[in-house]
Amino acid sequence: MKFKLFTVFFLVFHLTVSFAQQQTYCNPIDIDYGYCPIPNFVTQGKHRATADPVITFFKGKYYLFSTNQWGYWHSSDMLNWTFISQKFLRPEHKVYDELCAPSLSFVNDTLLVVGSTQGKDFPIWMSTLPDQKKWKELVHKSEAAAWDPQIFWDQEKDELYEYYGSSNLYPLYGVKLNRKTFQPEGERIPVLALNDDEHGWERFGEHNDNTFLQPFTEGAFMTKYKQKYYLQYGAPGTEFSGYADGVYIGDGPLGPFNYQSHNPFSYKPGGFARGAGHGATFQDAFGAYWHVSTIGICTKNNFERRLGIWPAGFDQDDVMYSNTAYGDYPTYLPSFKKDHLQPSFRGWMLLNYNKPVQVSSTLGGYQPNFSVDEDIKTYWSAKTGLAGEYLISDLGETSKIHAIQLNYADQDAEIMGKPISTAGHKYKLLCSSDGKHWTTFLDQSTSNIDAPHAYHELEKPILARYVKIENIAMPTGKFALSGLRVFGLQNSTKPGQVSQFVSLRSSPKIKGERRNVWFKWQLEPFADGYVIYFGKSPEKLYGSIMVYGKNEYYFSGLDKSDAYYFQIEAFNAAGIGPKSPIIKAD
Repeated sequence: MKFKLFTVFFLVFHLTVSFAQQQTYCNPIDIDYGYCPIPNFVTQGKHRATADPVITFFKGKYYLFSTNQWGYWHSSDMLNWTFISQKFLRPEHKVYDELCAPSLSFVNDTLLVVGSTQGKDFPIWMSTLPDQKKWKELVHKSEAAAWDPQIFWDQEKDELYEYYGSSNLYPLYGVKLNRKTFQPEGERIPVLALNDDEHGWERFGEHNDNTFLQPFTEGAFMTKYKQKYYLQYGAPGTEFSGYADGVYIGDGPLGPFNYQSHNPFSYKPGGFARGAGHGATFQDAFGAYWHVSTIGICTKNNFERRLGIWPAGFDQDDVMYSNTAYGDYPTYLPSFKKDHLQPSFRGWMLLNYNKPVQVSSTLGGYQPNFSVDEDIKTYWSAKTGLAGEYLISDLGETSKIHAIQLNYADQDAEIMGKPISTAGHKYKLLCSSDGKHWTTFLDQSTSNIDAPHAYHELEKPILARYVKIENIAMPTGKFALSGLRVFGLQNSTKPGQVSQFVSLRSSPKIKGERRNVWFKWQLEPFADGYVIYFGKSPEKLYGSIMVYGKNEYYFSGLDKSDAYYFQIEAFNAAGIGPKSPIIKAD
């Protein structure tokens, strides 16, 4: 008995002091996403949503803006985000209530913000102290106002440009702005249009396979690197798992631009959190690059979305990339100027994929196993949101647990906007070796934090077979989880090297569909899943696809004219197996 009491004290003490030392984060990022009014929330249910994010590092802090949030966030560490309530639209503007797909940039010591509009009467806002909520209008009516804008300051030339557009008919545009007035100077220039006949990943549809509807291009964003201009764009549609960002490169800010061979550079069609489109590239406090983008849930509504942050950068040949392999597993936070081609993934594996689950109650068809199936679109719901509802996850064996992510599912939410300050997610996390005797290792029963994707890294790992979350109170709705995700390592056998990995693609000498490729491989008996890597040279396999529980995958995201290289590895709760030999598909 004395030993058990000491164990409880040890766990609680170390978890209490661990928050200030947390070294990792996990996508989707955990911020208090607002319950948004777009669209049809009356008939489809209220739900959290945001998208179209942009982050910039300004005066020692990260600032995050995204669609329809009635404000913005700031952070000193890219982990703990503080929301500042602020309306940027004047009363006569009634476009979804607040900023949609905003531009966030800075010129010298001033942060600039402007939202999307179809008219030419939106203000550009400015602030030198945004963390103190001190804003004023820089431009009362921007003549360059447009949908999905980005204002880009070319620091070396001290010139301003704006890029914009969101359409399946029209291209993206760029225009120079007057440095003093911030109004357009000269004619607008078409800078980019989709070419889905050549680029398979730009095709419409959940699997880039809809040839009847025109895909959308949107989310223009400019990054300058070594005197080159990297014009980024999103395609083909925000509701799809293949939502991605590509990039064109030019010698000048208005082009002409050429398609980067290695595209899409931000792409995550598989795993728990899927989609990596319409985003922005930024540098952290140490100068390393990151890319923030949109993750789709799209269950209660096509526009039910979240945000993800991915390590990014430029390689030795100045190729722009984003590293999304294991991108929804624990990932290192910024700590030094890091080469993001090296793994930023912490190495903690998912311990409870498709493992047994026990629950207090189940609402209709929202079955318990949906909480551990690694699909953010499915979820378990209890019958109520009352105290005492619980879920128990059996890890299958005693495991070393390093971190836990809780992903709530907004079942029967009743509020709009942000929950009141006292209405946080209240719960306890408990562990057990036998499923009978439980130890509380994290008590959030008095928390006022609205944490829809709460992520807890333990300073010291714990050994347990069972993890239980016990509900105390919800901000709104029923107790429902799309993912109780337990990360760590099991002392079991890692997968071996995947064998018989083949790719089938139409030959360039034969008329056929070359934007598609079919992968097949021998099931690795110890694997939970696989990661397929792809690229146009064996040294640049920057694209990745996570696949669970299958030994085949049909990929429709290739560029028609080019040869590709592929590689695969298997993973499970014990770790990652060796990569297969690289194969080529002409």
